Amino acid sequence: MPTTPPIRTECPPGSCICERERLLATPGADWRILMLTREEEKRLLLRLESISSLQDLRHMQQRMAEQLGLSISIGPGRAEVRTMRGIQIEITDQPGLCRKTRQSIPAAIRKGLERKPEIAYALLDAYDLFGMPG
Repeated sequence: MPTTPPIRTECPPGSCICERERLLATPGADWRILMLTREEEKRLLLRLESISSLQDLRHMQQRMAEQLGLSISIGPGRAEVRTMRGIQIEITDQPGLCRKTRQSIPAAIRKGLERKPEIAYALLDAYDLFGMPG
């Protein structure tokens, strides 16, 4: 008897813009993001807060893309980078991604960068003067 993996419970009506119902109603849609339950999200956020290197951060980006279908770009912002707020972290919009999750993932990455500023320096060093990956 095959079992289906647990999926995220729906948000209270009117509090989220995740379009969960539309995703569930679409035949052949990518449901991977719905497998990020609240418990799994907590584990993911703790893992992102404890990144140990730029290579580890890139590995986490790759794993989130593979397992959840999340596309996250991390790089220096358009203006001068003086604090961790200057590092731009963007998650591509996709149906099923909760509004709170969309905010908490970049916040967790920033916490990890603040905890280990050498990762932020390595991230900035990976880009040239014009903000292009080198």
